[in-house]
Amino acid sequence: MEERNMTRSAAREIAIHCSYSLGFSNQSPEEFLEERMDRVHFQRWGEESPLYQDYPNDKQMQYIREVVRGVAEHGPELDQYIAQYSKNWNFARIPLTAAAIMRVAMYEILYMPEIPAAAAINDAVEIAKKYEDEKVVSFINGILGAFVRAEFPEQGRTKAASDPKEA
Repeated sequence: MEERNMTRSAAREIAIHCSYSLGFSNQSPEEFLEERMDRVHFQRWGEESPLYQDYPNDKQMQYIREVVRGVAEHGPELDQYIAQYSKNWNFARIPLTAAAIMRVAMYEILYMPEIPAAAAINDAVEIAKKYEDEKVVSFINGILGAFVRAEFPEQGRTKAASDPKEA
């Protein structure tokens, strides 16, 4: 498998897959990532999905690992935000894939200031279109938009991500 540049969108989608799958695992995020991101294991996934055909370069691997670890570490906080901005939806009714997509986008918005909020939301919506119906995609877009407007009214990047309680 030759190492080419994977797009940020592909890396984000892999991070969503990993975050989703980690929820069904008894492994720590580190153990899970060591196994899942192993070249041989990754190559097997590439036989099933074009998303896994290019192995991440160092920068993309670092991004995937940071997101998966961060979503695992901040899961309860991210779920609280999802529940808070879910109008007329019971959190338990939100499809698991949709929740994984929103967790990754919210983690990026809160803890990765180098990633524009609009990019995180746009990619989340585009990825959601592959896995969810139009109603759920609109729901994801609405939740993420409401989250950014309420939590980051001054365009989302001046509040300290290191202290989300002030955000």
